[in-house]
Amino acid sequence: MSAKNMDRQGRWRSVTVAFRVSPEEDMLIESAVRVSGLTKQDYIIRKLTDRDVVVQGNPKVYRGLLLEMQSILDELRRINAGQTVSEDLLIRIDLISSVMNGMKKEDGSL
Repeated sequence: MSAKNMDRQGRWRSVTVAFRVSPEEDMLIESAVRVSGLTKQDYIIRKLTDRDVVVQGNPKVYRGLLLEMQSILDELRRINAGQTVSEDLLIRIDLISSVMNGMKKEDGSL
């Protein structure tokens, strides 16, 4: 049994939940966590409990976005003309664009 931890709502978190994912699924989860600004635990709990993940712009989020954009650019550079783009890469690009669109100010600037 894992050590008990108290969350922000005063609940004891004493149960460990674990599951297996493929390397590709892990990459997508890690990408989403990086740009969310949340811990992996908080991100997964919010997604599994069907709560919204609201991204608050801060240095951690900007760094995550920068790393994700660099990774996507590297992947796009490896793709030769005429080859198809992987579904995972399209999902990551969609995630980044959603976060970036959500961070726009009313005047359209970031």
